[in-house]
Amino acid sequence: MGVESLLVFIIIGAIAGWLAGLIVSGFGFGLIGNIIVGIVGAFIAGWLFPRIGFSIGGGILASIIHATIGAIILLVLVKVLKRA
Repeated sequence: MGVESLLVFIIIGAIAGWLAGLIVSGFGFGLIGNIIVGIVGAFIAGWLFPRIGFSIGGGILASIIHATIGAIILLVLVKVLKRA
């Protein structure tokens, strides 16, 4: 993985984490937290979506949407587990 790929990966993670934090109320983690939430969300969506037959497409916008949906799933799970 080149430096450019790593930079794009971090930027997509930051955007996805930020968007998920806006959508799921009560969550704001700062820049580093948003990057981590976005990257973990991308892994969750990358694992889950092929198993249910869901595909968004290719490109950076699709990657951001993909990672955001995964990050939303992660934040909702954290919210549910926090209440229990």
